[in-house]
Amino acid sequence: MTVTTTNLQALAGHAAEHGYVLVKGLLTRDEAAEYRRVAHDLLRRLDRDEDPTWGAAAEIAAGAPTRLQHLHDAQFYAAAFSRLLVDERFTAVAAAVLGVPNVQLHHTKLFVKPPENGSPFPLHQDYPFFPHTHHRVGAAIFHLDDAPERKGCVRVVPGSHLQGPLEHDPEGSHHLTDVPFEAAMPLPAEAGDVLFFSYLTVHGSGVNVSDEARTTWLVQFRDPADPPAVRTHEWSRGQGMMLAGVDPTGGRQA
Repeated sequence: MTVTTTNLQALAGHAAEHGYVLVKGLLTRDEAAEYRRVAHDLLRRLDRDEDPTWGAAAEIAAGAPTRLQHLHDAQFYAAAFSRLLVDERFTAVAAAVLGVPNVQLHHTKLFVKPPENGSPFPLHQDYPFFPHTHHRVGAAIFHLDDAPERKGCVRVVPGSHLQGPLEHDPEGSHHLTDVPFEAAMPLPAEAGDVLFFSYLTVHGSGVNVSDEARTTWLVQFRDPADPPAVRTHEWSRGQGMMLAGVDPTGGRQA
């Protein structure tokens, strides 16, 4: 996708109204395929026996055991992801969605849902994990391969960001206990598409029941002038890195 002032305004308007915007073809399919190759190679090479599946995921998976692979801060293991963090196609949309020119990294996560039983994510807001004062915090999910519904694509509750912070289960995953999973709208995506959303937008994803893995890279970003309400995720490597613009606080909020 060619990013222009006109379509940036349209994307920002959609995100402001609905809490999300799915940008089609931000990366080419060839680019997405190469990032997918790097991602899977990283997971094989590092061989970390960690499964971040939420305990509440069993409710969505109807009791069947599921699996999930992940890696925090992939940009510290492969330069390709470092370059993607500052790709102007991404940072221009991120800035438009935040409504500010300055975009700061919070953290990144690489996720692979394995075939046939890739773990779901219960509905939640990202807010309770790292609350900020003015809520100028967003996320971008890079789809590195196709993500139809059978692969457990992301689901959102449009407009839910307008309700502000919601009451979450205080234990562990902070999932929402009073919003049925079926209330969320599926957002099937293709390799190269990037989903942007507010950290107040209610979202989750289903089980991957297909015969192919679903591969995504999550980038959490913020306005550097929005101070954290609680100091969390400080262990995330690279937090505070400027992806676009400057940090007007001189690094005091990182």
